[in-house]
Amino acid sequence: MNGLLTGKHERILALFRKLDHMTDRLGSLSRSPRPVLDGEHYLTDRELSGRLKISRRTLQEYRNEGRLPYIQLGGKVLYRESDIEKMLRDGYRKARSPL
Repeated sequence: MNGLLTGKHERILALFRKLDHMTDRLGSLSRSPRPVLDGEHYLTDRELSGRLKISRRTLQEYRNEGRLPYIQLGGKVLYRESDIEKMLRDGYRKARSPL
């Protein structure tokens, strides 16, 4: 076939469908947790500070004060997601009703 392929041609439409499918798959892979060890997900400083909306310096202060459990491998600091969730649950305070 030596004709011009347009956006209405079946080969082009099939290519776009495949690209859409690959984009969807890549998006779902990037959103899913990636278990690292024994099904546990670990967060980096950058990931955790982004989730908690606090600075990486604040995370360092929490580590220094013993308020935040962490693992240090060489120069890399990791936080177990389950530890962070527990810390947030334990720190939850219900609102008091006004007098």
